[in-house]
Order: sequence, then structure tokens, then C-alpha cells
Amino acid sequence: MSYLLHIDATAFAEESISRRIARSFLDSWGGTEIVYRDLAATPVPHITAAGISARLTDRARHTPEQAAAQAVQDELLEEFLGAGGYLFTAPIYNYGVPSVLKAWIDQIAVSGRTIHLPDGPPTAGRPAVLISSRGGSYGPGEPHEGRDHLVPNVREILGVDMGLRFAFITSSWGLAEVLPMLSGLIPRHHDSLAAAHAAARAAGESFALHEVRAVPGAQQAATFTVA
Repeated sequence: MSYLLHIDATAFAEESISRRIARSFLDSWGGTEIVYRDLAATPVPHITAAGISARLTDRARHTPEQAAAQAVQDELLEEFLGAGGYLFTAPIYNYGVPSVLKAWIDQIAVSGRTIHLPDGPPTAGRPAVLISSRGGSYGPGEPHEGRDHLVPNVREILGVDMGLRFAFITSSWGLAEVLPMLSGLIPRHHDSLAAAHAAARAAGESFALHEVRAVPGAQQAATFTVA
């Protein structure tokens, strides 16, 4: 049975805007099978030399360090490949992807397993939603136009390279209620937040998992030998 894989990359707990918007999605979604990974509470390791070299070396020749790194990758890859749909909650931090989400992406972006396969990525066509809150605003004509390096990054690696069909839901001006200098923007923040919750509910109501028929397991993945 397919499941929804929810990857949460916000540092805050219940006060997180992106977590609250994600709740609107989940409350509207008709499914029940969810695998949840909170990258703030339990970060995955950043990719290491051992992790990279393990991908290029026959498993029988792995060093203990490579074997340990491969085990981490296998767990994350099997969890990712086994899902029929994906929900990501990730605010913009310093114009880009939260480091915990980048670490997760680096672990699952593996040539021959999730990208660069002869017949295309195994996750092609599976639905995904990214919910992203931001302290300012990055839309056309806004102060930070063109400085959103989160959505383009996620779209390229998870959308283009891995074939996920994305819907992007954003909420702006989250700092308006925190910084006195932005207090005049509180109404715009409230409007953006309401629109994001409405979009999340609509996405949840229409979200249907992709049926996963065959997923390449860890032992069936191609390996490469370094002479």
C-alpha cells in the first residue's frame, strides 16, 4: 500500500506557520497512511565522502564507514521510493532551502536509483505539495523579488530530475507580527495566510496517492566498482 511521505523541515514547533498550513492540508486529505519525518527533531546526516564513495563502490568492498553511510542512504531511499505522494513543509531560511532539507535531498538524490535512470525516475508523475512560509515576500514587484532560492531548487531536483508533480503553496510576510517595523503589513500577512490555508485545504481534498507497483530495493540497486 502506498503512503504519504511528509517531510517537515521547519525549526519551529506548533508556532510554525508552515506546520499550521500543512495541518489544513492533512485535515482535508482523505487518506490515513502517513510516514512522517521531522528533520528538525531528527536531522539526517549531511552527505560525507564515505557516503559519496559508497555509491561508486561495490557493496562487498565497502569500508565500515561506507557501509554505515550506505545504510543511512538505503533507509531514506526506500522510504522515499515507497511513497505514493509527498508533502514538504519548508520555510525559506536566508533566501534558500533549510539545511536539514538540503541534507535529506543530498542523501536521496542518487544516480541510478532516483535520477539518471535509462527509463526515467521511478517517482515520475507522483504528486507532491510544498508548503513554504516566508518572513517577507518574494513575488513580482515585492522587495525580495527573484531572491526565492527554495522553490526553484526543489522544483529542479525533486520536480525536474525526479519527476514529482508539484503544487507550491506559499505564505508571505510572516515577520509582520514579529518585527514592529513591519507591523503595517499585518493585513497583507493575514490575507496571504488565509489564501495559503484555503489552497492547502483544496490541495488536500484533491490529493490522490500514486499507486506504487514496484520499487527497486536496496539490494537490487545498481552498483559501480572503482578500480
